[in-house]
Amino acid sequence: MKDFLSNHYLWGAILSSVIAQLLKFLATLVKTRRADLSRLVGTGGMPSAHSASVVALSTMIGLSEGFSSPLFGAVAFFSLIIMYDAAGVRKAAGEQAKVLNVILDEFLKGHPISDTELKELLGHTPKEVLAGALMGMIIGVLIHLTVS
Repeated sequence: MKDFLSNHYLWGAILSSVIAQLLKFLATLVKTRRADLSRLVGTGGMPSAHSASVVALSTMIGLSEGFSSPLFGAVAFFSLIIMYDAAGVRKAAGEQAKVLNVILDEFLKGHPISDTELKELLGHTPKEVLAGALMGMIIGVLIHLTVS
């Protein structure tokens, strides 16, 4: 348990994700002047928490194990897949949800299938992914410098 609790790679990735979610919450609070607690755990938005966490992890591993190590290669590869998914597949699913919500609203007026709309904010724009990646890189470097 002690090893788990002292794993700075894990906690650095989690911290990056938490900071990204807090930034989304604060941005929404400033913009709408109301606290939307769903932004603390919700997907989508600026910056990408997925990108921040995986890039922080990749950065910390690269700095400690070497950027030519097999471990860094594996983590970096999976990080790229996660970021591609955040900006590609999940973004497309969100766009499809928008269209389906309009179709359901227009064609089923007065006869709703469900009171729940499909979630539209699923993925990220490339800018949101890049912002999360840059944030993760900075946090990864800072944590590496702190624990080294």
